[in-house]
Amino acid sequence: MELKNQSSSTSGFILLGLSSNPHLQKPLFAIFLSMYLVTLVGNMLIILAIRSDSRLHTPMYFFLSNLSFMDICFTTVIVPKMLANLLSETKGISYVGCLVQMYFFMAFGNTDSYLLASMAIDRLVAIYNPFLYDVAMRPRRCLLMLLGSCTISHLHALFRVLLMSRLSFCASHVIKHFFCDTQPVLKLSCSDTSSSQTVIMVETLAVISTPCLCILFSYLRIIVTVLRIPSAAGKWKAFSTCGSHLTVVALFYGSVIYVYFRPVSMYSVEDRVATVMYTVVTPMLNPFIYSLRNKDMKRGLRKLRERIHS
Repeated sequence: MELKNQSSSTSGFILLGLSSNPHLQKPLFAIFLSMYLVTLVGNMLIILAIRSDSRLHTPMYFFLSNLSFMDICFTTVIVPKMLANLLSETKGISYVGCLVQMYFFMAFGNTDSYLLASMAIDRLVAIYNPFLYDVAMRPRRCLLMLLGSCTISHLHALFRVLLMSRLSFCASHVIKHFFCDTQPVLKLSCSDTSSSQTVIMVETLAVISTPCLCILFSYLRIIVTVLRIPSAAGKWKAFSTCGSHLTVVALFYGSVIYVYFRPVSMYSVEDRVATVMYTVVTPMLNPFIYSLRNKDMKRGLRKLRERIHS
């Protein structure tokens, strides 16, 4: 099948998925459907709990509710199509559909990344200068941080998709992945992708490293500030407010860095497994991570349950 670079092309791709073994398709469908439903329900409960409890109307939970919403969008871009392909013999996706999926995957994924950075800044201000917290993290500024995160992420996604749309695809049309990601699609191109790979690597480094460095800087300042607290109880109380966020950051960035900060030629099956971690597993675990050891969230969830049953 020949696939030209014009967006008007009627040809498409075949998404190989996690495994081509026909005996694994239904078990994988059951597993990922369960994970997707848990992700939807868990993140919706976080959003509703925060909205229903006025004591959770703070900057930290403002960012958390938006992170939960982005996680729902992020997984919805990928998982439903993957589930459909697991039960389909064709496993196809159109050229335009592939670019659209790539766009929203990058837009929502990068917004997640910038929201994690915003949450790190929130924790830094709360611990480093708590007396100025209400001024520094006022609602207008939080909203601007959210809008900035979305704008940068969508511009990044648009640039990447425009770059990919200029490539030609002439030989194989089988994407060795379960969705249209940049690396496996680039490997299919019969164009000279050396310049595209360089641009993508530099641009990815800039977009991903900016929030990553922001998080690192924030936590270095937090560590220095906490170490100055004289009592052990005070140190533990300060660090305990960051535990959930650090866990999510480690899960998200660990797999993202492994997948994207390597040349396209090194892309392998292991990358597909690593991609599952930040596209499916992390969004599913976020509600548990942020609620199991968080007294405020537990109270909010109890209040939500009481409102539902009343």
